[in-house]
Amino acid sequence: MAQPAAGPLPQIRSVALLLMRDAPPHEMASHSAVARALAELHGVPLAHALLAKSIDSAPDGCYFVPNKCLIEHPLHRRLPIRHPSDFFGGLAPFPFVATKAITHPLVAHDAYAPDGWSEAFTSRVSLAVLPGFTAFTRANAQSACRRLLELGPVRIKPVNATAGRGQSVVKAIDELDATLGELDDAGLRECGLTLEMHLEAVTTFSVGHVHVNGITASYVGTQSLTRANDGETIYGGSKLDIVRGGFDVLLAQDWDETFRRAIVQAQRYDSAAHECFQGLLASRRNYDMVEGTDAFGQRRSGVLEQSWRIGGASGAELAALLAFARDPACQRVRAETVERHGKGLQAPSDAQVIYHADDPDCGPMLKYVTVQPQ
Repeated sequence: MAQPAAGPLPQIRSVALLLMRDAPPHEMASHSAVARALAELHGVPLAHALLAKSIDSAPDGCYFVPNKCLIEHPLHRRLPIRHPSDFFGGLAPFPFVATKAITHPLVAHDAYAPDGWSEAFTSRVSLAVLPGFTAFTRANAQSACRRLLELGPVRIKPVNATAGRGQSVVKAIDELDATLGELDDAGLRECGLTLEMHLEAVTTFSVGHVHVNGITASYVGTQSLTRANDGETIYGGSKLDIVRGGFDVLLAQDWDETFRRAIVQAQRYDSAAHECFQGLLASRRNYDMVEGTDAFGQRRSGVLEQSWRIGGASGAELAALLAFARDPACQRVRAETVERHGKGLQAPSDAQVIYHADDPDCGPMLKYVTVQPQ
């Protein structure tokens, strides 16, 4: 596992988007916009995008922007990544560590888990997450579902799905079979399945921390939902209040109780991850939070998952970092990413349009970013 390097950091001479997975055109547009902003922050050119199989052709002094969280294995060891300042995103020691699987404990101490599983982590974050379990076998998933159904409906979450897609809510154990039938045993044993208490009347928050070229920013804000062209309700953007500095600076701001609780829970999750998963590197750390009402009418809140990779809020993150870089006196901004689906959409006049076209996978859509000093 790569460890942070001692001594001076290598000089950045270019920035390159590193394509570790296929992505639809609208995602490629978002990722390319982030890579361009990172090149501007470093004051270097943007190199051509690199495919994973072309890692060896990367120029010296390249700052990488992988389009997924890197996992420790021989291919990635060929990358000159030894420190969070070498790339935008994260590098995890095992595949499941890069997913929402780490958020919840096993259903029993003797339940199967892959190498690298950390009971210490799930214990550390127990007060910062909702009731739930992670299962790596069908039998454990069924046991976990039965336990959670005592508390009300259960949300089933495939760990590699993004933007809220692929999730389902079950109210009886036989309803779990449909989800389990879509999973292969090898994938389940490697990455797992998350089962979590379902909440109603929810608000979803984002809390995060980014560090690029000597500038650190942290933020809290809310996420919006939107209806995709296929009718599914999915992630629709993030409205973030972003400060110059780390989580301590963020927490020192004048927030309401809801935002303050979200920051404290995310900070607990973040520190536990870095202490319990040796070798984890991350220059971009984003935590999805939720607050809502359980089946008994009680208010609940907690971290849903982490994102140590370029993500939906990254456009807002980079807009803030550029604002801080251009004006050393600027200490706080409000930045927003918006994603909407359908025809005839228009962005505000002060927005940076990231994508406005008919995506072959998702249909017509509009994506833009706005930023304002606070």
